[in-house]
Amino acid sequence: MPKPELLIDTLKDQHILPHDDFKKLLNSLYDPTVMEYLISQSDEIRRKYYGNKVYIRGLIEFSNYCKNDCFYCGIRKSNLNVSRYRLSKEDILECCNHGYELGFRTFVLQSGEDRFFSTEVMTDIISSIKNSFPDCAITISSGENTYEHYLALFNAGANRYLLRHETANAAHYSQLHPPSMSWKNRINCLNNLKKIGFQTGTGFMVGSPFQTMDTIAEDLLFIYNFQPQMVGIGPFIPHHDTIFADMPHGSVNLTIALLAMIRLIIPNILLPATTALGTIAAKAREAGIFAGANVIMPNLSPINVRKKYLIYDNKIATGEETAESLSKLRESLDKIGFEIVVAKGDIIPIF
Repeated sequence: MPKPELLIDTLKDQHILPHDDFKKLLNSLYDPTVMEYLISQSDEIRRKYYGNKVYIRGLIEFSNYCKNDCFYCGIRKSNLNVSRYRLSKEDILECCNHGYELGFRTFVLQSGEDRFFSTEVMTDIISSIKNSFPDCAITISSGENTYEHYLALFNAGANRYLLRHETANAAHYSQLHPPSMSWKNRINCLNNLKKIGFQTGTGFMVGSPFQTMDTIAEDLLFIYNFQPQMVGIGPFIPHHDTIFADMPHGSVNLTIALLAMIRLIIPNILLPATTALGTIAAKAREAGIFAGANVIMPNLSPINVRKKYLIYDNKIATGEETAESLSKLRESLDKIGFEIVVAKGDIIPIF
């Protein structure tokens, strides 16, 4: 059996491993010397493309209504304990204006699958943001929809779309979602987004219920084959009002290792150190940056709704996660040798 370090070298050079070799590497991560070597190689590749730069995106959580009933999600349709809200176009533009003054040049509009925000409503919001802030990128993350809807958003000025595949294994997908939701449709949506021309992001939860090293290996192979511009992963954190309330949370160390592996799979990937990673352990987000991440998404949402967009328990809603504490975030990254940059932060071409 090849040594884990040799598997890491192969992944760095070829950007892919066979399924069983991915499993072997994943199962060797308990060894701190393997982790250290993996992170060092990932850091080298990230610095080759992005140096010590970390891009910031302004996150605007504009609605916590959702038509879906995903078993893991705190804003699922059947959770009657959620205090629901929707931001108006004027609210969203005010968030953008505040973010622009702070230095943000990408706005990420995220919501549940709320059909109040029809194609007409969303294109009006997107074109209004584009007209007010023409030098900014717009990212949408509002779930599954039709090709025609996605195309209209793109034509209105949206640049990027984030849609986690959640798992590359259809059977595992059915364990996380109700029968009304289809893994096939999720993948079809991702393919449509790429076909239209969006900079497309995907990802999965680390340690989600029923996940195995086999399914994680499938996720890594899916990411290699799909070639997204962005991958968002974070540890699974249970929510008290879901059927997975008593399930264990995902591993911080495995999340950090997977960030490093994804950096080796797609060397120029835009890779966030997510809010979930920052929620689960102190300094975990900084560890994610060390391991190859290069994006952070502070929250621009109005303060009175931040705790209402609770997709998992104990989500960060104050402190360094918030846009108001951007100076603290700059300071914490500066201490570990990284620099926040004011830019759209597009993916850098492979060279």
